[in-house]
Amino acid sequence: MAIKIFIPTPLRPYTNQKDVVEVEGKTVAEALQKLTTFYQDLKKHLYTEDEKLRSFVNIYVNDQDIRHLEKEKTPLTGEETVHIVPSIAGGSFSSETQVVESPLSKDEMQRYSRHLNIPEVGIQGQVKLKKAKVLCVGAGGLGAPASLYLAAAGVGTIGLIDFDLVDYTNLQRQILYSTSEVGEPKLKVAKRKLESLNPEIRIQIHETRLTSENALNLFDQYDIIVDGTDNFPTRYLVNDACVLTGKPNVYGSIFRFEGQVSIFDAQKGPCYRCLYSEPPPPGLVPSCAEGGVLGVLPGIIGSFQTLETLKLILGIGEPLIGRLILFDGLTFKTREMRLKKDPECPICGKNRRISKLIDYEQFCGVKKEDEKMNHEIEIELEEFKKLRDQKIDCILIDVREKWEWELCCFPEALHIPLRELSSRLHELDKSKLMIVHCKSGGRSALAVQQLKKAGFTNVKNLKGGINGWADKIDPSVPKY
Repeated sequence: MAIKIFIPTPLRPYTNQKDVVEVEGKTVAEALQKLTTFYQDLKKHLYTEDEKLRSFVNIYVNDQDIRHLEKEKTPLTGEETVHIVPSIAGGSFSSETQVVESPLSKDEMQRYSRHLNIPEVGIQGQVKLKKAKVLCVGAGGLGAPASLYLAAAGVGTIGLIDFDLVDYTNLQRQILYSTSEVGEPKLKVAKRKLESLNPEIRIQIHETRLTSENALNLFDQYDIIVDGTDNFPTRYLVNDACVLTGKPNVYGSIFRFEGQVSIFDAQKGPCYRCLYSEPPPPGLVPSCAEGGVLGVLPGIIGSFQTLETLKLILGIGEPLIGRLILFDGLTFKTREMRLKKDPECPICGKNRRISKLIDYEQFCGVKKEDEKMNHEIEIELEEFKKLRDQKIDCILIDVREKWEWELCCFPEALHIPLRELSSRLHELDKSKLMIVHCKSGGRSALAVQQLKKAGFTNVKNLKGGINGWADKIDPSVPKY
């Protein structure tokens, strides 16, 4: 019966770089004997001179530790998998020194020495990294760790596109930024930090919003696009621009304790639209600002994205094309989903219906109201203050989540989270003025639209939300 034995990276030089070897054997001992017969140089790493399995090597059958059993006598039926797991101290060492001509400078040879020791990378691989051009869309939770590791790895040109300022709320997870830099443009800080980390590379910053007008031109300048976006309109824009320019899209997303990672490359597999042809309705899926995210999670998912980017550049391993990895930080479990290309995909299918970039806010249901309509549905913070001071009879509705309400709130407000609004309309008096607010005005605008469709005519959206109130009216109110 054929038994699959999984070979760890440190031992693969002795199996001709094979990570899985199939051998015959009715017990673990027989299987390992066959393995070391085929690969004799492996034997000294597994066995002592008196033919005993070394104490720093553990054997697992079907991922189960068998140390409490007579592990070598453990029977095998042919359905099991055997894993060899040796102790690892951080890498291999060779005392031999060889001087060769290199396209890398002396400083680069020293900086990347741990890469050069890896057979799958070496000098040629490091030169590939040096020549590569990678664009990170977003310099926030995912873009921060991704850009740091891309810079440290020696990716020659790293582009960053963002237009935000550093905010206190970023510091819990966006590790590029420090407290003293709050209020500064993110990209100027990021460029300074990344160039300090590695002066051998080039950092190109694009301090603008990614739009249908500039995306194709920007993507054409790079080899790989790393998606660090946090909203659906930009995510679909990134996907479509990658398909139209033929660039791999290294995808990552995060929420609370969970993350997703994949590579969408329409030339070799599915694109993002093959997986999700249409976005969810506005307000149904909360953003990280609304739903929260554990600070370390973007570091994990951003690092996964960097790993996949480096594999693409080096041409090694099995990139996540056609595979979606789901990571659950609470259980520390990952699941792999196999993805198929959708033959009816509107942008990469056989009957393509999208041949140019579209209005992605409209596609995702984020309607652009004109100034007159905004004026009609919005109430300024100063006007709202007058109403409160004069104790005008109205209904103030807070559509934020419970945890946000507990951080700060208007005491007189009626708390109805946006997701509960449709089921609680009966609690509201249509004859009264209603003022709806959230953190900054986005969710409350959706609530106003929902109320108007339900027949509530005298409804206003508090412009700027409770964070705006903290900025302009009452600084004692905590911002988040």
